Amino acid sequence: MWCAATAKHVLEKASPLNWIRPPGPVANGLKIGLFGGSFNPAHSGHLYVGLTALKRLGLDYVWWLVSPGNPLKDGKAMAPFEKRLLAAQKIATDPRLIVSDLERQLGTRYTIDTVKLLQQRFPQVQFVWLMGSDNLENFHLWRDWQGIARAVTVAVVQRPGSIMAAVHAAPIRRFGVRRVTDGKLPRPPAILILDGARNPQSATRLRALGQIC
Repeated sequence: MWCAATAKHVLEKASPLNWIRPPGPVANGLKIGLFGGSFNPAHSGHLYVGLTALKRLGLDYVWWLVSPGNPLKDGKAMAPFEKRLLAAQKIATDPRLIVSDLERQLGTRYTIDTVKLLQQRFPQVQFVWLMGSDNLENFHLWRDWQGIARAVTVAVVQRPGSIMAAVHAAPIRRFGVRRVTDGKLPRPPAILILDGARNPQSATRLRALGQIC
């Protein structure tokens, strides 16, 4: 029995998660936004989402998780990973915005897997999943989207052309909209809508214009 217990302990200590280094500071009570995407290419709209979330939610940092491959997007139209990572690093000029290849390190392609692994690896951190309202429109197509909403608070930054998603999107009908009260983020399931000046930039438009960084 002792040998079996010891072997189990060694396996737990050797878990791949233990080798994943955080892209920035982690400490008890820190609030960190997770902003996942293809960033194909990164643009000022992404910067707006990150800065808005930092200000409105009182986040300490936002980790930009550059996806190795988005299951909902055509891989043929995807620029190489290193090129997308570099473009995101050039756009994320605020030191609180940290561009990371964590999903490549974790080997995850789906948000639900990324969120669960990061919560397991960094239990002392309060994570918030960030997205633009354009992504809220198809959030119900993501793998286990209800599981994501139950695992982590979701904050949606309004983007031009998708404002009504905050009213009609399936996640809103399912979970409603919550508010930040006294500077405290609500516990999940909770979807927050962050309004303000709306940046019109989009990766789709940039690709159509041939402006790929």
